[in-house]
Amino acid sequence: MKASLLRRACTAALLLATTLAPSAAAQPDAGAGRSDVLGAQARLLGEKIVPHKLSFQGTTVGGLSGIDQDPCTGEYVMVSDDRSYMQPARFYTAEIDVDGAGVHSVDFTGTHPFLQPDGSVYPPSSAGDGKAVDPEELRVDPMSCRYWWAQEGERPKSSNDPVIQPSIQLASRTGAYRGRLRLPSHYENTLADRGMRRNKAVEAITFGGNGGLLTSAVEGPLIQDGPEPDLERGALVRVTQQTRWGQVVGQYAYPLDKIFAKSDPSSPWPPDTGVTAVLAFPDDPSRYLVLERTWVAGAGFKIRIYDTTTSGATKVQNMDSLAGQRVVPMRKKLVADFHDLNLSAIDNTEGMTWGPTLPNGERTLLLVSDDNFADDEVTQIVALGIRDSE
Repeated sequence: MKASLLRRACTAALLLATTLAPSAAAQPDAGAGRSDVLGAQARLLGEKIVPHKLSFQGTTVGGLSGIDQDPCTGEYVMVSDDRSYMQPARFYTAEIDVDGAGVHSVDFTGTHPFLQPDGSVYPPSSAGDGKAVDPEELRVDPMSCRYWWAQEGERPKSSNDPVIQPSIQLASRTGAYRGRLRLPSHYENTLADRGMRRNKAVEAITFGGNGGLLTSAVEGPLIQDGPEPDLERGALVRVTQQTRWGQVVGQYAYPLDKIFAKSDPSSPWPPDTGVTAVLAFPDDPSRYLVLERTWVAGAGFKIRIYDTTTSGATKVQNMDSLAGQRVVPMRKKLVADFHDLNLSAIDNTEGMTWGPTLPNGERTLLLVSDDNFADDEVTQIVALGIRDSE
């Protein structure tokens, strides 16, 4: 939600083989160059715009920041990042008709709120009791078809505000609380100079290794890992592989791109960039698609999808800080830049999932944008055809 909130407010006023020194010296493009085993290619199949603020079963459809296909029903599940401001934090199910000719229809079929352990819905963030959530991602468990969902929590601006820890929780198919994943200690929000930045926490999760691994990605660099990207340098963000019981199998440094354009000098808002989704390749537990979303005042959004791998990358789970360390980051190669796809709009795209396999052997990749319930933004479903180069 962050990038589009910045855009609205502005309108209302106005990255041992290849080595890097992370933090300020991180150069994502160097990681991108080592891409000999990565070869996914994409083409646009089509898109569909969901009616703005669509009313469905007493809720307002919007803020869709994650999407996954349910193997038990064939339907899609989408999480809203409404922090219980409009209606209780929730998810939707939908039938999406997509094939090689495009996205033909998006029909919502159900919605349920996420429930707390006591069975109640989550209160709005303004309640100030530390129980609010910021839902950002949802994945359907390939073994049970229950739902795992990630929420960013809150690093407060002052010591007077409650700390809300990020979490990855397990829910029933109707939203009831069924437990949570134990996260690495450096995922915790604190008021010190350690941990995740505000609004740059657990944004992306995915299942891999035939459902035995749950991988999560932090949206931006940890405070101790160095500064955020700028026009000259990228940054390293942490990608963590865990068993479904919480044991860390590996943690790696993903090379986030530098900022793509100068910001409008009249804007009070700095650029906003990060990893908003990660998606495992079903047949390779080390390989992922990563979605990078960037917003720059005066230049708008840049949406890029990368083919990336942990193979050969340094494990960093025992490194308290990446700053000044010599690590081999994950390799990456560009799969698609939305500016090259001739879309009707390039907006705040935050979620992606695999769809059906086409007769020609291509996988479909579906992406969804978060409209933040704003009148100048859209809920957009984009379908791409993905194949490995031969």
